[in-house]
Order: sequence, then C-alpha cells, then structure tokens
Amino acid sequence: MKQNRCVVISGGDFSPVPGISPDDFVIACDRGYVYCERLGLRPDLIISDFDSYTGPVDSEIPLNRFVSEKDDTDTMLAVRYAVEHGFHELLLCCALGGRLDHLIANLQSLVYAQKHGLPAVLLSEDTEIRTLAGGALRIPRREDRSLSVFALDGPCQGVCITGAKYPLANAELLPSFPLGVSNTWAGEEAVISVEEGILLIVLSKIPAADPENC
Repeated sequence: MKQNRCVVISGGDFSPVPGISPDDFVIACDRGYVYCERLGLRPDLIISDFDSYTGPVDSEIPLNRFVSEKDDTDTMLAVRYAVEHGFHELLLCCALGGRLDHLIANLQSLVYAQKHGLPAVLLSEDTEIRTLAGGALRIPRREDRSLSVFALDGPCQGVCITGAKYPLANAELLPSFPLGVSNTWAGEEAVISVEEGILLIVLSKIPAADPENC
C-alpha cells in the first residue's frame, strides 16, 4: 500500500504552504528547516548538506546528512526518498526563486518523479506547476491565473488543449520552442492531454493592473 503525500520544503524563496495535513510526511531540505519553523511545521526528516543553513537542528528529528560534493541537490535527494518510499503524491514547496540553476534542477526533479510514477506538484504563493504524461488533466477556470503548457521531456506528441482561448488539436510541442505559453480560459475548465512525452503545466498569477498605468 502506498503511503500518504510527501511534502518537501526546499531552500528557494519562502512561500506559504497551504493545506498541510497531519498525515503528510514533511521533509526539510537545508534552508527548508528554517522555513519549516516559519510555517509552524515540524519536519519528519531533514535532508541537508548544510551549505545554505549552518545552525542547530532538533536532535529528535531524523537527519540524513550529506557532503556538499555530491551529484544530487538536497531537493533531488528528497524527491528520490519520496519515490523510494512509495508515497502517492509529492508536493514541492519553497522551490522557486533563488538561484536559476537550482530552479531548473527542481523542474527536472518533477520529471524524475513523473517517470517513476509519482505525481508531483511544485507550489508557491503565485505559481502552481505540475507534470502530465500519457493522459489528460482537467483544470478548473482560474480568473487570476494564466495557463501555460511546455514540452519538458519531449518532443511531446498528440497534445490537445480544449476549453482555452488558444486550443490545440493533436499538436507537437518541442522543448526548443514555447508555443504553449500564456494561454487563458475560454470555458469553465481547460482539458489538457498528451500521448507521448512529459508536459509541464504552469499556472501563474496575473499581476493586478496598476491604475496609474492604465
């Protein structure tokens, strides 16, 4: 039987984490330990090489300590842990902003999770990112969000988008061209599907218009 959701608190820009359940297994990665304190969360596990956080940690919390000279980021190690321990869902938080190389690595970690059968969502206060492979996803209308679809592991074949202002039918999306960026809703829900490859689906908060510049 698969375990409950794994929530990974990474070390990017801090962001609130809504809807944490007592059944969630929380992993703090490096600076994510400080973020857990800010969020009022007690992690179930700490994974860290202590390069972005060097302070004390609760000795009663299990700690997987790594050297900084390693192949995987702390966040990727947490994703591997979630895959290996049979969690049914992965939520990656505080993983945007900060260093661009780590942000790209975090997006690639979503592909790793998807390829190993673990649905993953990267969530911040103004962005929601998920992957889709070999199936369909229904997304309810969000007036305050744009809807972007990218080929993350591709080429992505048989891409269809309905219920959006700019639909697609049996299209090919390539990692080398951002065809699916910044779509919007045309109906009460958008339906996205793909036959081959892995799509990256991004919901981004649309900034409020500045009255002085209208």
